Amino acid sequence: MSEQSFSSNDPLARLQNDLEGAAQDTLAVRAGHVRTMEAEHAEAIFPTSSFVFSSAAEAARRFPNADGNIYSRFTNPTVRTFEQRIAAMEGGERAVATASGMAAISSLTLGMLEQGDHIVCSRSVFGSTIALFDKYLGKFGITTTYVDVNKPQEWEAAVQPNTKLFFLETPSNPLAEVADLRALAAIARPHGIKVAVDNCILTPTLQQPLKLGADIVVHSATKYIDGQGRCLGGVVIGNHQDMEKVFGYLRTAGPSMSPFNAWVFLKGLETLRIRMQAHSASAQELAEWLEQHPKVSRVYYSGLKSHPQHELARSQQKGFGGLLAFEVKGGQDEAWKVIDCTRMISITGNLGDTRTTITHPSTTTHGKMTAEAKAEAGIKESLIRVSVGLEDIDDIKADLARGLDHL
Repeated sequence: MSEQSFSSNDPLARLQNDLEGAAQDTLAVRAGHVRTMEAEHAEAIFPTSSFVFSSAAEAARRFPNADGNIYSRFTNPTVRTFEQRIAAMEGGERAVATASGMAAISSLTLGMLEQGDHIVCSRSVFGSTIALFDKYLGKFGITTTYVDVNKPQEWEAAVQPNTKLFFLETPSNPLAEVADLRALAAIARPHGIKVAVDNCILTPTLQQPLKLGADIVVHSATKYIDGQGRCLGGVVIGNHQDMEKVFGYLRTAGPSMSPFNAWVFLKGLETLRIRMQAHSASAQELAEWLEQHPKVSRVYYSGLKSHPQHELARSQQKGFGGLLAFEVKGGQDEAWKVIDCTRMISITGNLGDTRTTITHPSTTTHGKMTAEAKAEAGIKESLIRVSVGLEDIDDIKADLARGLDHL
């Protein structure tokens, strides 16, 4: 939503003042919710395409700066509540909600970049992000250089006079590579480069990139924020000035979040910390079990002491999340056998669900990447990704053992 000047009588301003200094658990339940005259306890859903004005003069006043409710493509009370709440949890000034995680990244880049600008991006990002940068931004004259997420010297060497954005995931999906956010911010700041972090793997309950020097946070709310695999959504969080540019693109192009999805995400935020703690605990136990399995050659999870950036992860994360990956001894055939032998775990490309999911990144989420790009990103044919859900951990282990024990 557009930045607004709230008077002392404005209920949202009073709510923000009342919650100043509140803990994140409180913000996750209370932030952004202004009750209507119906005095509802839970947040209301406003499934309306437009809003009515009291006069032509009021309509004329609201339209130029999106001052108040106008049209749900860019102003909706339920979506605004979600934006206020996630911004508060991330420690940002403002958020812009979108129709999906990829809509968030496209809104960020198309809203803030211009023809001739340059991006430095981690090689270890979601395959669709690479396709967006190369296939679509590239044809509009926005170029991208890819570097190792955990090698700050490569980021510094890739900076050009026209570099405007650093973009990365940390921990990365699926290899759990961890970036030193403070180091990257120190490289970017003297050049006026914005640092944008995809934080959907850890969520604000386990990591707050803005407090570590990043300028912008991106989420696929489809993942852990929803947490039950029901809705698509995304969000971009940052300062008012940057988010006004993102909002301008959203208002014009319309990759908007629906009110119903915003309401679902609000419910997800209320239980987010509790769920992330449970996901993390089970993922830690599963990673340690896999690391000892004779048919597993390597496990990728930043909670393992064997992880090369384990201490860095401990220094900037409150936990290690529910996503891990492992390589089986063999290749694609062996990886597919493990996947196909599961009976409980869901074979799907989504993650962040209460239900454990499993996928083969090389042929699914990263399937559109060239063989060379996969090799550079470390996506091997023997790699399996698991998003650890909330089932009993012993049942998850038993389901994976069906295939692993018979390789």
